[in-house]
Amino acid sequence: MNSLPADWELDYYSRPLQDANGKKRWELLLNSSNNSFRWQRFCPAESVNSQWLNQALSDAISEAKAEGIEIAPRLRCWRPSMRTMVQRAAEPLGLEVIGSRRCYGLIEWIQEREAAVYPAMEGFLVGPLAPPPSPIKPLALPLPEAVRGDQWSWASLPAASLAEANQWPIDFAGLIPLPELTKAASIPGVRLFSPSRALALAGWLSGLEPVRLEVRDQQLVLEAGIEDRWLVSDLAPEAADAAKQVLNEARSNAGGLQFLAVQSSEAVSNFSGFWLLRDLADG
Repeated sequence: MNSLPADWELDYYSRPLQDANGKKRWELLLNSSNNSFRWQRFCPAESVNSQWLNQALSDAISEAKAEGIEIAPRLRCWRPSMRTMVQRAAEPLGLEVIGSRRCYGLIEWIQEREAAVYPAMEGFLVGPLAPPPSPIKPLALPLPEAVRGDQWSWASLPAASLAEANQWPIDFAGLIPLPELTKAASIPGVRLFSPSRALALAGWLSGLEPVRLEVRDQQLVLEAGIEDRWLVSDLAPEAADAAKQVLNEARSNAGGLQFLAVQSSEAVSNFSGFWLLRDLADG
């Protein structure tokens, strides 16, 4: 599998901080999907616009190049409300903006800063903040017939095996840095099989930006993009309960790590598609 430059993950948003004038402070965070580059800059409240963001992105690109880090032309943005502004800022720089929650390293970084960095800063807003409104999840749509697997199965892999996934034969790959795990940790996942359409299915799934698997109302659902939800299969009550338990255990003991694989059959060792997923709170 070829090694490509890591995509960037972006968050440009207000933080639980106030400036001297009582206005919320904004911050730009950039994280490469392989965690090789991180970049941060605060933005004055009166400068929150695409022009400021364009200049900040240009500065970040210059610093990355100075460090010998190759820049991929893809920028993942996971907040729907900011996507238009991000596109206006990024397009003149030749960056393609992808609406995606596959920003696992960035989301962990935000959580770290919320826990340890912002509380130590002047202007930190002490006390409980109003919780964001819970998004209404759309109904899961069936996978299109043309790219639906002929069959599927649950599977698990040891964490030690996933550490070598970058050496596996994979046509469409979505690998991410692994969280801290014991080598024996069991990672749950789903394998989709199609003897004649495996490559087409993998290519289509790759464009979806798969995020995580969940079991809801006795359905196996693939969450993708910013808010897309795709129905993989209906489940019997006993199977749904067992799957929920396995995924909950992975959330507690394996950093929410999951995987999604596409193969032509159970007998082959190569993958038409393989994605590492994580069940992280992202909103």
